[in-house]
Formats: sequence, structure tokens, C-alpha cells
Amino acid sequence: MPPFRILPGRPHPLGATWDGHGVNFAVFSENADSVELCFFDRTDPQKEIERIRVREQTAHVWHCYIPGVRPGQLYGYRVYGPFEPERGLRFNPAKLLIDPYAKAVAGQVDWNAPVFAYKMGDSAGDLTRDEQDDAWGKPKGVVVDTYFDWDGDRAPRVPWNNSVIYEVHVKGFTMQHPDVPEEDRGRYSGIAAPVIIDYLKSLGVTAVELLPVHDFLHDKFLLDKGLRNYWGYNTTSFFAPHAGYSIGDRGEQVADFKNMVKALHGAGIEVILDVVYNHTSEGSELGPTLNFRGFDNAAYYRLVDDQPRYYVNFTGTGNTLNSRHPQVLKLIMDSLRYWVQEMHVDGFRFDLASALARELHSVDRLGSFFDIIHQDPVLSTVKLIAEPWDVGPGGYQVGNFPVLWAEWNDRYRDTVRKFWRGDEDQMAELGWRLTGSSDLYQEDGRNPYSSINYVVSHDGFTLHDVVAYNDKHNEANGEGNRDGHDNNLSYNYGHEGQTDDPDIRRIREQQKRNFLATLMFSQGVPMLCGGDEIGRTQRGNNNAYCQDNEISWFDWNLSGAQRALFDFACRVIALRRKHPALRRRKFFRGREIRGADVKDITWLRSDGHEMTDAEWDAHWVRSIGMRMDGRNLGELDASGRLLSDDDLFLILNAHDEGVNFTVPTWDSEELWEVELDTSNDRREETVGPGQALTVSGRSVVLLVRRRQRG
Repeated sequence: MPPFRILPGRPHPLGATWDGHGVNFAVFSENADSVELCFFDRTDPQKEIERIRVREQTAHVWHCYIPGVRPGQLYGYRVYGPFEPERGLRFNPAKLLIDPYAKAVAGQVDWNAPVFAYKMGDSAGDLTRDEQDDAWGKPKGVVVDTYFDWDGDRAPRVPWNNSVIYEVHVKGFTMQHPDVPEEDRGRYSGIAAPVIIDYLKSLGVTAVELLPVHDFLHDKFLLDKGLRNYWGYNTTSFFAPHAGYSIGDRGEQVADFKNMVKALHGAGIEVILDVVYNHTSEGSELGPTLNFRGFDNAAYYRLVDDQPRYYVNFTGTGNTLNSRHPQVLKLIMDSLRYWVQEMHVDGFRFDLASALARELHSVDRLGSFFDIIHQDPVLSTVKLIAEPWDVGPGGYQVGNFPVLWAEWNDRYRDTVRKFWRGDEDQMAELGWRLTGSSDLYQEDGRNPYSSINYVVSHDGFTLHDVVAYNDKHNEANGEGNRDGHDNNLSYNYGHEGQTDDPDIRRIREQQKRNFLATLMFSQGVPMLCGGDEIGRTQRGNNNAYCQDNEISWFDWNLSGAQRALFDFACRVIALRRKHPALRRRKFFRGREIRGADVKDITWLRSDGHEMTDAEWDAHWVRSIGMRMDGRNLGELDASGRLLSDDDLFLILNAHDEGVNFTVPTWDSEELWEVELDTSNDRREETVGPGQALTVSGRSVVLLVRRRQRG
């Protein structure tokens, strides 16, 4: 190879930027003494072919421009400086580093390589620099040509209140689908397959929320047990799509991801990414050196103030990214904008978002992270969802994130599970959750859609397992069943796991329908965990983060009961879409509508009278009626007209036995029609004021009174 011509280049943008003639390389390191750029052979990534001293430095950014370098070039960095862990400095040029701004990453860590930058010293706990070169076992950055023909792609921009989110794993969704071409199964291209697009459209969801797709690490302790990091919450690169979901790792992953987004957008389906900016795959102070630690440990990570050898661990993963540092904030914002502007995604769900909002120690809703997001002209316009907690003190912040943010509402999950399990003292809490959790979100100017309602997420039991297991069964994880949550708020109805007992199977199927109906008929944004609509089971494993196998993958060989459950899920999602009263943009007012003698919402007991304060607090009450008047929702449609709907009467009965529910006599003489009954899918019945309707034990009934709307 001829010698490279080295030009000064520019400090911005960071990363490797190809301009058609050459590549500008730029990386941040505030405390380094010097930086080397290393090139590797494209056909033999273990072979280092060139080292280039990066001499230009501007505002802590090291940069150069090299004419003639083209897309596909493999590269990494070696960074020189002191190795003094007791001062938070961990430089080691023997360890090849991945560019934090790499747009694609080739290869995975070979754990046989000396990827740890330290070795134990003579004194107990003493660390010294390990001088063994590890480049042969390290992933490399890939220079990428970002051009892509989007062919007029446009973001669907589904309003929050019309959204139905489908949380799903890229690989597990299609890995076993018989109608997806074999070469596409488990990949971005699998989700773009027409049969999958048709499936999502028929289900009626408006967005897929993908478990992490940023390039991530398969931990050594998992590989040693024959397991893998399936979920992907162990990010190595915040710009590179994970190559394991692509046909290749030399830039193909970028085009594959874009093709998937383009196909989903063409079907009107948004793409939301689950992103992990709270920690990285480098782990604790004893973890491997992959990128951030080697570029500038003291800048990128939160270190213990009086013992900077150690990491602050608000995340439970060994480290916490230092979002207080200007460069780290810039990294996060640059990454988010890249995924919106270059990759066309429509929003983000932030894992352990409280860790990003910590200023010194406490979570600050007015912190710099939120300030930057809110003023950003790109990021302030996309969907922002917080997992509003971390594992540090004061980390539980449900209801406390600022405007523009929606939140995973675990209080909704827990309340609905307790109610349908038959727990006492749930009515007051259930009332808040069904109506968009105004107790959490109304006072600070937020809306019902600030609440992301879910009964099940990837983390925990599947919906089927919620009604099939009393206890977790995580033995396959190799941790003696000690991992995962113990408080699952589940019930097996008389038998642990699979059973042929027809009565148990009947009540389990009915409870699954109850959960789905409750979720879709609640105010807020429903999130359906992928596979729950077809009764997917993980055989009682509630922490399948390491199960890249049939435990986690969708099984598409559906039984009759599973097909019936899918049809039911489609039906309740369609009912939600049909009735704007079920997806309000504003909270209920609980008072009479002008020109009407009824309230916008009325809570009724089984005799047709309004609930009293005492009955809300009665421990024995397990059934309730919720009447929603559709005459004037207090909102305008897209044409500027007052939005109206049919009148709806939702009844939930968690008692074991049936309840006769009386339709109130103070209402109109018009008849109510049974629109849906989770205990009798074919039920057709009308009932008038003063008449009683039998609501079976453990069931949901939705009645509709049609209104003529102009």
C-alpha cells in the first residue's frame, strides 16, 4: 500500500466522515498525550497495515484528513497517556479502541485476546498497565458511505393519542417465521418482509419499539455458559446498528436498517428505538477496555469523588455514563440526531432514564439533559419515552419527568395485574389508571398520553406466563433461579405451567382477553409486548435477557386458541381506533357537559348508582362501571370541528362470580348494545335504562350507544 498523505483535517464532525475523496477522522480526548489512527486489512481484520500519528488537536478533539481512504476501511485508535487508576486515568496504547462515533462496527470481542488494560500488581488491589497488544481480538470501526435512496420516505407522525406501540425484538420476531425467507430471518430485512408488514398492519399497531439495536457486547460470563446477550442492553457503539441483525458487518448493517425503516414507514408504522445511554459495555473498573475508558475514562464515566479508581453505579451494570460532562452530552445528542436525521427513526425509549437526569447525585427534572433535549429543533419533535427509574437512591421518578416526555407507567402494570388477580383494595388505584393517571401527570401540564400503559414488557413474564405461573423459572439462565423479579403479581389458576385441564385453560384465555381489553380501553398510550397477542410463552422465565433461542423466539406454529387470541387482539385495537372517547388528548373533567345532564365520565356500581367515596375505598369491591359520554369530548378533530363519539359503558368484573349490572335510569331511553364481552365472543344483546345485564365472573363488557355524528 502506498504511504498515506496526512492533512490537518477538521475537528467536526466527530467520527470518520467520507466526502467522496477521502476521510476526515476526529476523536475527543481531553487528557491524552497523543493519539494514533490504525488501519487494518479489509480481508484480514487482525492485520494492522498502518499507524498514523494524529498531530492536530482543537478543543480536545484530535483530527486529520486522509485523501484516498474509502468506505469499507477498517480502523481503530491507540491513545497514549498515564495509566493511573487512582486518579481515574486508564490510558493504554496496547489496547485498540473503537471510535465512539463509528457508524458501523466490524467483528465482536474475542475474549481470548488480552482486552483488559490492567493486570494485578504485587500489592493487594494494585493495578498496573497490561502491555499485551489486543488488536487481533478487537472489533474495528468501518468507514461508511451514508448515501441511501429514501425514495420520498416520510415519517408517519402518528399523534400520541392515536398510537399503539408494539415492543419487539428484531431477531426473535422473525427467527422462526416460516413465510419469511430464510436469509432474512432474525434480521432487519426480516421485519421488512411483506408478510411481517402485513401482520403488523392487520394487528393494528402504529409503532414498533425495537429492543436495543445499537452495537452491543456478548459478555464473557454468558459465552462461557453457552449463552448470549439477547436483549442487547450492553452498548458498545451509540451510532452503529448491531451487525448481528444484518447480512454483513462492513457497512451493510446501515443500509439494512434503513431499508427496514423505509418499509415500515411505507406501511404507516413508526420506528421507536430502545436506547441505553446510561451505561456502556465496558462494565466496572475491572471490565475490558473497548473505547470510552481508553479514550478518556475521567470524562466519559462518573467516578467516585474521593476514589476515582471506582465507578458510580446508578445502573446496576458496573458503570454510569457521565452525562454531566459537555462532551458526553454532545455524544448523546449527536447520536440521537443521527438516528433521527440519517436513519429516519421516529422516537426513543430511554432505558433507566433517571440516570441521565442526575446532576450531582439526585435526579433533576430541570437538569441539562432535559434542557438540551427540549431546545433541540430535531429531538423536541420526536417521541420521547422514559423508563423513569434507575437503581440509585431516589431513582424512582414515575410521574416526575417534564413536558414532552411520556413514561413507562409501572403503576398501571401493577394495578391491572392485581385487579384481575382478585386482590383487594384496588378500586381507587384502578380508577386513576383507567383514566390516564391524572394523579401523576395532570398537575404539571401533561396529558393522558404521557402514560405509556402496559401490562407486560420484555422484562418479566409474558402475558401467557402471567396467568400460567406463580413463580419464576429462570434455571436456564445458569444463576440458580436467583435472577429476575420475585414479585410478579401473577396467578396460575391451580397448576404451575402448561396443563391440559380444560377449566384452567379456559380461565387463562379469558384473563388474557381481560388484560388486552383493559389495556386498549384505558386512556393513555397502550404498549403491547410482542407475542402477547398470540400467547407467546417463555416457560416461566421472567429474565430471558440471555436466551437467544426458542425460549425467547416467537413460535409461529399457532394453536386454535392462539389464533383466536390474535383475532381478539385485532378486535380490541380496532375498537380503540374506532372510538375517540377511548384515546382522549385531554383528561376527563368529571363534571357535567354543557347542555347535558350527565358528566363526561361517571363511575357506577352494579345497581346503576354512582360510586361513593366509601365504596372507592372498600376492600371488597372488585367490579365497576365506567360510563363515557361521547357528545362533546372537548377536543377538535383535524378539520377544527368538535370531536364526538358514541356513548360507551365499560364494565370490569374481577369477582369469581357473575354480577348483574343495572343500566342507570337517569339516562336516555335509547338502548345500549353489547360491543364486546371477554367471556362470550359471540354475545349479541341490547339493554335499556333500568334493565340488568349479567356480567360473567372475571370479564370485561363494553356497551355502546350509537350517536348520529355529522
